Amino acid sequence: MSEVSEPSGLRRVLKLHHLLLYGIIVIQPTAPLPSFGIVATVAQGHVATTLLIAMVAMVLTAISYGRMSAAYPRAGSAYSYVSLELHPHLGFLTGWSIALDYILNPTIGTIWCAKAAMNILPLPFAIWVLFFAAFFTWLNLRGIETNVKTNTVLTAGMGLVLVVFFITATGYLTRTLGWSALFSSQPFYDPQTFSWPLISTGTSIAVLTYMGFDSISTLSEDVENPRRNVLLATVLLCVITGLLGTLEVYYGQLIWPDFRTFPDPDTAFVSAAGRAGGPWMFQLMNATLLVATMGSSLGAQLGAGRLLYAMGRDNVIPRRFFGYLDPVRNTPRNNVLLCGVLCAIGALSLSYQTGAELLNFGAFIAFMGVNLAALAHYYLRGTSRGWRSAAMNLLPPLLGFLVCLYIWWSLRPGAKIAGAGWLLAGAIYLLWKTRWFRRPMTAA
Repeated sequence: MSEVSEPSGLRRVLKLHHLLLYGIIVIQPTAPLPSFGIVATVAQGHVATTLLIAMVAMVLTAISYGRMSAAYPRAGSAYSYVSLELHPHLGFLTGWSIALDYILNPTIGTIWCAKAAMNILPLPFAIWVLFFAAFFTWLNLRGIETNVKTNTVLTAGMGLVLVVFFITATGYLTRTLGWSALFSSQPFYDPQTFSWPLISTGTSIAVLTYMGFDSISTLSEDVENPRRNVLLATVLLCVITGLLGTLEVYYGQLIWPDFRTFPDPDTAFVSAAGRAGGPWMFQLMNATLLVATMGSSLGAQLGAGRLLYAMGRDNVIPRRFFGYLDPVRNTPRNNVLLCGVLCAIGALSLSYQTGAELLNFGAFIAFMGVNLAALAHYYLRGTSRGWRSAAMNLLPPLLGFLVCLYIWWSLRPGAKIAGAGWLLAGAIYLLWKTRWFRRPMTAA
């Protein structure tokens, strides 16, 4: 399949460092901290190890995303890549999986925000869930989007809080255990609790840290030398996120080595910060992660509404409901309201861990699809078959697919069953919509 030609007349002004900054803002420097306690409990304390393993999978997948954005510079999603390179029906199922991610992202964000808010004002969990679900919905109905400059300031603020945490944690560890406490292999390998199956399951949750790395591909049309910079920025973003996140959870594990004694696994890192610095550090970290999660949840809910609008506009799902735009606010009102209701129901019905695993179920299907699309485009349809082609065009997407498949398979059985049910519903809808593949998806 020939590569899509790039549109003319674009102002390509974004450089590599612009892409990296954008990616860091999307992912946020505190990304692994909300799930720290859950991963520590599942992986028996080996959070740092799970993050590094997940980084390998994401770097390989990032290579495929970067290369596919070069092949299709106007298409910035797994749905587009799979549809154009493999088959539109496979693309639909990929988009259906992504929809699950978009819906569950604000759901687990609402769960975490409610838990963090309870540390400030101990109202019942359900009250906080309904408050945040309604608050996010209200803001998105008003068409209020997070300003890029505000996001940059918030990201810088999070970075400053992390610096304060590292200084405070270093002081705590050296005072209580000496300087040797800063250098330990236990967070990476503890022979008393090490279990490869449990670490694999923990990795399937820890990969949540990297969600959003593919957002860089959406800027392909605005980048100087996109064939080089999009790929390089996507890979570097995964590496930076993985190394910084590993350092964060490494300190968290040194401060609180016994994962069995967390007051609440959902907010375990906040408790670790409090142990290191006292009540002020507890509240500072709690507030920082609360703001970060509110921002990401607000954006995720709006993103879910827009994804459903795009699918409704194309009549892939019912256009009358999902393709409606509020004439005053120019927002996908029906979709935002639906996402708000689903978010509240999900937050009251699911645990953070279950929601994260379901989210990653769909994400890994998309990642595997992108790796297969890159394999098909650059190797199967390529003209070269030498060792150099195998090294560049075969091994990275093939390894990326296999590693993602292994991590996806390591999800708990309940998550796989629920995710399979979601996929089955999508497949049934696909059969109905296409009249058993006798007409296109977008037919009226």
